[in-house]
Amino acid sequence: MTFEPAVFEVEHLGCSVGGQTILSDVSLKVLQGEYCAVIGPNGGGKTTLVRLLLGLQKPTEGTIRLFGEPQKQFRRWKQVGYVPQQVTQTDRLFPGTVEEVVSMGRISGIGWDKRWHDEDRRHIEHAMERMEVSDLRAKLIGELSGGQRQRVMIARALASEPKVLILDEPNTGVDQPSQQRFYALLRQLNRDERLTILFVTHDIGVIADDIVRVFTVNQRLSTCNDPKRLLSCEGMSELYGIDAHLLSAHHRH
Repeated sequence: MTFEPAVFEVEHLGCSVGGQTILSDVSLKVLQGEYCAVIGPNGGGKTTLVRLLLGLQKPTEGTIRLFGEPQKQFRRWKQVGYVPQQVTQTDRLFPGTVEEVVSMGRISGIGWDKRWHDEDRRHIEHAMERMEVSDLRAKLIGELSGGQRQRVMIARALASEPKVLILDEPNTGVDQPSQQRFYALLRQLNRDERLTILFVTHDIGVIADDIVRVFTVNQRLSTCNDPKRLLSCEGMSELYGIDAHLLSAHHRH
């Protein structure tokens, strides 16, 4: 049996900005092939945690390892795909086509001659196929719906052949049918290609059934191996620090 180091291994991570504590004593481990969620209230530190994992922000204390390497020594960043917040709010005047935007995911791997090679084109095409946007290749990104732009931006991240995909609040501005299609595509990526997925959200209601582990963040972090527990009054009260009550809404179709 071959040992695979964790994608992320975080120990006693802390972050303070201007004397204000954003995160305190956070420890977590994300294993290869896992489908996890980071969830918590707005302002609870979720995006800060993502920025720390990506090396975009420095921690006040603690350590981060990626694929077994200390973050300071890690250089294989194309293995980490990242889709930031508000990708669906792309400027409608942006002149790039879908294919051009997805191709941007291969820029870091272009060789010394600065040209696209057959391998680059294969990965660009494969990324568009996986996210079902091949038929949109010639359309301008600003002409697309929120759900279509969402899938294009994920295809751009996939073009670099990542081993882990981090999605920070990806459903902002996306309608419910598009969300369901989005979850189905993520499920396929995780199951068929063993892509590690870390899904960040403040909305408990959008957690996909396929997520096996949830990290709840509200300055501190706890791990929940039963995501359905968060849908209980006790789980929500613990996460948001309030006395929560659940209401059921029945919709006619």
